[in-house]
Amino acid sequence: MVTIRMARGGSKKRPFYKIVVTDSRKPRDSGYIEQLGFFNPMARGQEERLRLDQTLVDHWVSKGAQPSTRVAKLIKQNVAEAAKAAA
Repeated sequence: MVTIRMARGGSKKRPFYKIVVTDSRKPRDSGYIEQLGFFNPMARGQEERLRLDQTLVDHWVSKGAQPSTRVAKLIKQNVAEAAKAAA
């Protein structure tokens, strides 16, 4: 099964996550099919916290990819921020 999940990067105590499409049987940080964006939980000030290519997300979900619970929350947050910025 293909999933949309986070792959951890960054240094110790400073996580940085790539949001990727991967086979669910692969380990967390191993190879992935495509990178959809990133999530920086430690962002401060003007740093970008979340960047997500919504068209790629929609493409993979239409193909049957299942987002993890945390990624599903981030996708929902990204859609709400986009709607707020458009208004």
